[in-house]
Amino acid sequence: MHVFLLQNEDLEILNAEYGKNMIKLLRIRRDGKKHCIKEVEACVHLRLDSVNEYTQGDNSAVIPTDTMKNAVIALAKCNGIETIEQFALDICNYFISSYCHVMYVKAYIQEAPWRRLEQNGVPHVHSFIFVPEGIRFCEVEQRQDGCPLISSGIKDLKLKKTAQSGFEGFHRDKYTTLPETTDRILSAELFCKWCYSECQDIDFDCVWDIVHESVLEAFSGPPDCGEYSPSYQKTVNDIQMLILARVPQIEETEIILNNIHYFVTDLKKLGLANEKEVRRYFKY
Repeated sequence: MHVFLLQNEDLEILNAEYGKNMIKLLRIRRDGKKHCIKEVEACVHLRLDSVNEYTQGDNSAVIPTDTMKNAVIALAKCNGIETIEQFALDICNYFISSYCHVMYVKAYIQEAPWRRLEQNGVPHVHSFIFVPEGIRFCEVEQRQDGCPLISSGIKDLKLKKTAQSGFEGFHRDKYTTLPETTDRILSAELFCKWCYSECQDIDFDCVWDIVHESVLEAFSGPPDCGEYSPSYQKTVNDIQMLILARVPQIEETEIILNNIHYFVTDLKKLGLANEKEVRRYFKY
């Protein structure tokens, strides 16, 4: 058996990106008795101007991931976290401006959904509750001598409606067993991501609130009667169209609705009638 050894010059390294994931921290801002919190998880990836650490074993240009973690923590202390988008911009700007051999930075941040507690309508000064209304996240990419690219999003948002949904008129062939219906439960776990056409003077909190509200409104319809959904695809399009109409700064949206199926359970063996009240569910 002959073994052929390739030389480094015979190969091209397509992606030499590396970084630190799962940097978790809680930032508390104290304004007298009133406290404000941001609990985030950050991931930071870099691309350098050489690949000598891969090809030559030369680590002289490598910024250790522990250094990257410490820089993120220091930025949270020194700059605070007004919004996760601004924090991601701060992280990218720090690495681009501090290291001339860093060619590319990507910062991904997600925020734990803490909301201030209220007692009899009065906001509590330092107590919070975890609310599962979707995880807010963002991603910022920046290159040397380039403008940052910002995207934001919502993930793990669980939605359900028990009427005004169907699926019929679809293509059928010899492998189709799915029955048509005009009365089904529409249930899904939503992922929504959007990109901004510009990076100046954006109120990230306001945009996120508008998108979140648009998702809920387009999914559910009017509160007294709802709105019929003929398919997941049509619901996805309705959500995207409403977002783009309401937020002109958004250039592009991506939405994934991970389907959760509910099937009527046969209760005849138990001597019971089931008027579609009891169902089993299968995720995706």
